[in-house]
Amino acid sequence: MPELEDLDVNEFHTEPMVLNMGPSHPAMHGTVRMVLTLDGETVVKCDPEIGYLHRGFEKECESATYTQCFPYTDRLNYVSPLLNNFGFALAVEKLLEIEVPPRGNYVRTIMGEISRISDHLTCLSAGALELGGFSAFLYGIEGRELIWDLHETVTGARLTTSYARIGGVRDDLPEDFVPMWKMTRERLNDIWNDVNDLLTRNRIFMDRMQGTGVITPEEAISHGFVGPCLRSTGVDYDVRKDHPYFAYGEVDFEVPVGSTGDNFDRYLVRLAETKQSIRIIDQCLAKMPGGPVNCDDPRVVLPAKHDVYNSIEGMINHFKIIFEGIQVPAGEIYSYTEGGNGELGYYIVSNGTGKPWKVKVRSPSFYMMSAVTKMIEGGMIADIIPTFDTINMIGGEIDR
Repeated sequence: MPELEDLDVNEFHTEPMVLNMGPSHPAMHGTVRMVLTLDGETVVKCDPEIGYLHRGFEKECESATYTQCFPYTDRLNYVSPLLNNFGFALAVEKLLEIEVPPRGNYVRTIMGEISRISDHLTCLSAGALELGGFSAFLYGIEGRELIWDLHETVTGARLTTSYARIGGVRDDLPEDFVPMWKMTRERLNDIWNDVNDLLTRNRIFMDRMQGTGVITPEEAISHGFVGPCLRSTGVDYDVRKDHPYFAYGEVDFEVPVGSTGDNFDRYLVRLAETKQSIRIIDQCLAKMPGGPVNCDDPRVVLPAKHDVYNSIEGMINHFKIIFEGIQVPAGEIYSYTEGGNGELGYYIVSNGTGKPWKVKVRSPSFYMMSAVTKMIEGGMIADIIPTFDTINMIGGEIDR
C-alpha cells in the first residue's frame, strides 16, 4: 500500500458533477431551478431557470379595466403590495394628467413605507433562517406581522390589499392609526435592535455573508440592477431621492449605500433602510395636511353612495366607471417608483378606452436574476443560499 503522502491527486480520474438545485429545494422559493456544474463544492457553471408561475400579469391587465388591474399588481411583489399599487396608479394618473390631493400623497407615502418595512423584514429574516438563524427569523416575522396588522386596519386586508385608486386611495387613514403606529414603531425598534445584535457581529453569519455573491458597480449597472442590490455596490441611486414623487420631496431621509457589493452589504443596506422608512413615516404623520385623499374629477373617482342613489348624474357616473372603466386618453407613458427591490416601472399604452392596450412592467427582481450566474460561479455551493436570499427574488415579479 502506498503512503498517503505519495499519492498524486492528478492521477485520479475526476469529472464535474451536474446537479439540479431546485425547484423543490426550499431555498429556491418555488419555481426556480439552478443547473449546477460542480468541481467538488466549487460551482464551475450555473444555469438558472426562473420557471413558470403562469400568472400572465401583463396580459391579464390588458383584458381588464384600469381599476381592475390593482388586484394583479398586489401579486407582483406580495410582501410589499402597496408599493406596486401606488406605482401603477401613478402611471395612469400621468396619462390622465391629474393630480392627487396633498393628503392622498402623504397617505400613499406612509403606507408605501410601511409596505417597504414588510418587504425588508421578510428578506432579512428569511435569509437568516436559511443560514440557520432561527431566532432572528422569529423576530423579523413578528415585526412583519405587526406591519400586516396596520395593513389590515387601513385596507381591510393583510396581504393583497387593492388599496390604491386612480386619483388617490380607497379610504383615509382610520382615526386610531397614529396611536397604533406609535405602539408598532416602539416594538419595531426593539425588533431591529434584536436582529442587529443577533446577526451583524455574529462570526458565523459574517463568514457566510462577507465576500460572497460579490458584484462590481459596473457589472451591476450593466445588468440593470436597482434598489438595495445596486446601492450595496456603492451606487447612490434611489428614485425617491433622485426623482421625488408623492411626499418624498417634503421629508428628510438618508439613502444607505454599501461599498463592496457582497451579501453582507446587501444585508446592511436593507437593515438601514428599515430605520429610514420609520423616519419617513414619523415625518409624514407630523406634517400630514388636511383635506380629501382623492381628486374631485368625476371621470375618475366613483361618486359617493348618496349621490349614486339620489341623483341621475351620480348613477350614470358610477355605471360608466364600473362597466366601461376610466377612459384614459390615447398615449403612452413609462412611470417609475422605488419598490421594495428598487425601481419598479410601468410602461402603459392607452388606445383611449377603459382598458390598457399594452402593459409592460419593469420588475426589479427580473434583472437581478440575470446576474446570478456571475455572482455564483467560482464560489462554493453553500454560497448560493445567501446570494439568492439577498437578491430577494420574488416569483410574482419575474414570471413572464
